[in-house]
Amino acid sequence: MTRWLILCVPVLVCCRQPVFRSRWTQRRAPESYGARFETTRGNFDIQVQRKWSPAAADRMYQLLRHHYLDKALFYRVVPGFVAQFGGADTVANQAWQKHVVGDEPVRKGNTRGTLSFARSGKDSRSNDLYINLADNQRLDTLAYSGVQGFPAFGWVTSGMPVVDSLYGGYSERTLEQLDMMYRDRRQFIRMFPRLDQIRKAYILRRRDRNDPGKPVAAH
Repeated sequence: MTRWLILCVPVLVCCRQPVFRSRWTQRRAPESYGARFETTRGNFDIQVQRKWSPAAADRMYQLLRHHYLDKALFYRVVPGFVAQFGGADTVANQAWQKHVVGDEPVRKGNTRGTLSFARSGKDSRSNDLYINLADNQRLDTLAYSGVQGFPAFGWVTSGMPVVDSLYGGYSERTLEQLDMMYRDRRQFIRMFPRLDQIRKAYILRRRDRNDPGKPVAAH
């Protein structure tokens, strides 16, 4: 199976009752906003542009507001390709997945440092994301399960060296045990102890943000 086919949302197993309200999924994001990710490797910031992919920007805003990404693992890091991550709460994952993000055209491509939602088919974007570690333009036009392309909706504005340093020694091997991450997170971490994680992710207030700048250059 090739790399791009794995950019999908896994089937999950329930484990505990989440705190979730469907009204959260109705909140619209600002036209532009920043967020900070505090990780086991250090911090990095992102900037989101709603015009690039409005539904994706809204969902990211909702996830951040309700701390969905806190404790999320970077469970799939493939150097020179992507760093993929998703939430830590299995049942919360299922709750968010019931409110899918509709497909949108690619207005901003998958250049190095940009963020996109993973998907498994038509209208399946929900709560699983990746950061491009290189220019991955083939993901802009890739046709899979009846939908074309992975629209980027934001980019890393500072801390890209932190993203580059995320542990990628397991490469694609974690995907063979991905169901365990949702069934028994502790066992999954015991199997892959060097995986990095997000300690906390939150929206930045305007006065806390620096100039968002330009997307990082490819190299």
